[in-house]
Amino acid sequence: MTDRKTRLAIILITSLFFLWGFALNLNPILIPHLKKACQLSDFQSALIDSASYIAYFLIALPAGLYMKRFGYKAGITLGLLLFAVGTFLFYPAAEMRHFGFFLFALFVIASGLTMLETAANPYMTVLGDADSATQRLNFAQSFNGLAAFLAPLMGGTFILSGKTLSGGEQQSMSREELDSFLNAEASSVQLPFLIIGVTVLLVAVMIWRTALPEIKEEENSANQVTGSIWAEKNLILGVLAQFFYVGAQVCISSFFIRFSDKVAGVDEKTAAYVLSGAFLSFMIGRFIGTYLMRFVAPPRLLALYSLINIALLITAVVTEGMLSVYALVAVQFFMSIMFPTIFALSIRGLGEKTKIGSSLVIMSIVGGAIFPVIMGQVSDVTSIQKAYLVPAVCFLVVLYFAIKNNSIKQVTMGASH
Repeated sequence: MTDRKTRLAIILITSLFFLWGFALNLNPILIPHLKKACQLSDFQSALIDSASYIAYFLIALPAGLYMKRFGYKAGITLGLLLFAVGTFLFYPAAEMRHFGFFLFALFVIASGLTMLETAANPYMTVLGDADSATQRLNFAQSFNGLAAFLAPLMGGTFILSGKTLSGGEQQSMSREELDSFLNAEASSVQLPFLIIGVTVLLVAVMIWRTALPEIKEEENSANQVTGSIWAEKNLILGVLAQFFYVGAQVCISSFFIRFSDKVAGVDEKTAAYVLSGAFLSFMIGRFIGTYLMRFVAPPRLLALYSLINIALLITAVVTEGMLSVYALVAVQFFMSIMFPTIFALSIRGLGEKTKIGSSLVIMSIVGGAIFPVIMGQVSDVTSIQKAYLVPAVCFLVVLYFAIKNNSIKQVTMGASH
């Protein structure tokens, strides 16, 4: 594999991080938007996350097996095609204003994203020196952070109308007037998702026509591993940590707009822009975290960031007004390194088991389907503010994983570079 091919592969694979980051981070916009357009309860609107993240659990292992047989490039191409099909399904879903159809479209999109993540994360770790794998993956994930910043900004501008009808206003309208309003709300997703779909198809064609190097992990891993994948204790602990981390991440962003309204009286459009700023801090955190890993071992930085996030979430729960909102914004910065760091630490030294191991870690993203529903139920029983104790508990599991990895010398990657 030449340096030129490696650089081209890194550029193309990095673009995938941007694409799936943009798609997933539209969910915090879709949750309040479809709640209004389809007249949903809070519990029903939380199913938007469930439809997206359940795909990671159902598709990740088949994706890993598919790529084990056909290679990374085939997996990436299929993932992009599924991604595009799902975005196109938003058009008829909006025409019918059928929430179940929206959920199906989101599931198809997420199935494609699962293929992309199952391929791109381990691919990036082996495209270069193994000792800098965590730094390289964090750099690529920084573009995921850029997408996270742009998604709510553009979604807030082109999807959210800023118009919310009170119960009294709805009752004063005729059925035809109400349907007209709701149909107009639903149709605002059509053009943005068509544009996304066409863009994804263009990238798929580019990937397919480019000669990407196929990585054989058994030839590139210094540590060969034999026996059952379930005997890899650090991998299994990493799967658990990623399950709780993704659950926390999705909870924090998905309920942000409603939290801002209830705790600080911020309207939906303004809250979407604040969320965009929070994701900007997430992106900046990725770059800063990647730099810090030259001097601080990744497990130590992960442990420190976990402790800080627990403290920030407690602050968001016990304070009032914009201070609570700003605490959640700060959480995004300290979450920035967590997914790629947990991922890289989990699959370190798996050798020929890397594809299957990475599939298990990707499957754990199903935490994003489960914890928002739990948090929604806690909110119904108590309040949306107290419900933010749910992600605080999740970060305790991440902290435990970081502490355990800090004692394993061979996975302290990137600290000396």
